[in-house]
Amino acid sequence: MSGTQADRDPPAGHLLTYPRGGPTVVRILLGTQLRRLREARGISTDAAAHPIRASHSKISRMELGRVGFKERDVEDLLTLYGVTDLSERSALLALARRANTPGWWQHYNDLLPAWFEPYIGLEEAASLIRTYEVQFVPGLLQTEDYARAVIRLVHFDTPEEDIERRVRLRMTRRRRLTEPDAPTVWAVVDECALRRPVGGAEVIRGQVDRLIELTELPNVTVQIVPFDTGGHAAAGGPFTLLRFSEPTLSDVVYMEQLTSALYLEKPHDVDTYLDVMNRLCVEAVRPEDTVARLAAIRAEL
Repeated sequence: MSGTQADRDPPAGHLLTYPRGGPTVVRILLGTQLRRLREARGISTDAAAHPIRASHSKISRMELGRVGFKERDVEDLLTLYGVTDLSERSALLALARRANTPGWWQHYNDLLPAWFEPYIGLEEAASLIRTYEVQFVPGLLQTEDYARAVIRLVHFDTPEEDIERRVRLRMTRRRRLTEPDAPTVWAVVDECALRRPVGGAEVIRGQVDRLIELTELPNVTVQIVPFDTGGHAAAGGPFTLLRFSEPTLSDVVYMEQLTSALYLEKPHDVDTYLDVMNRLCVEAVRPEDTVARLAAIRAEL
């Protein structure tokens, strides 16, 4: 297979050291490796499905990291793909075992919709998070009181105990901002999100104060899209772009809806949203003027 993509990719063993993202990222990494091995051998998804007594759609889900992995299935696929090197097989089988290890967020599994759980793992693994929000302050930048108010808006009929657990989940996600390997976070927030008194005047003032504090972190940039901008590039609504230091992980665009979410990974889609994000950053208040703009907004709240 000399000269194939599989030959040019990093050896499977290096993936064992990947530190972040829990089972979500491990599944994607393993699925990507299996897809490249299959394509390098010219094997169709239908042919790959037969030895593990599955359908071609299951092979596709495995390769996208959307399902768990049985070690036996991975072993059979590696044999089919001609992987005989013991160290490579061992590395990929170890990934299969890790893919089923619960992430820290599994403690909140009863609260998490299936469509949101993958995002937490991707957020954990990301080295760069660029996000645009129009209605609320982005989750990673929220204060506890503001987060509680937002969660109550959405889960208005939820027991108080579950509300508090959702708040703890969001606050646990927030710790990534100040960890040694913290991601770079670039948030563009529409001014209307800061004018909307979610939780009352005191809560929103505290949230604006928090944003001012966060701008002091070297890895956090906040920009405001002011009212006087009029129409702007992101007319389609909020979205988040995730980028990873692991070279085998593609960029992902995440868009949350009321009862579902979209995860876009095709280069054309990602490039489209990247262009929109870049134009938003040009249309927004410059980063060096963010604190002054936030202070002015706070004075009017």
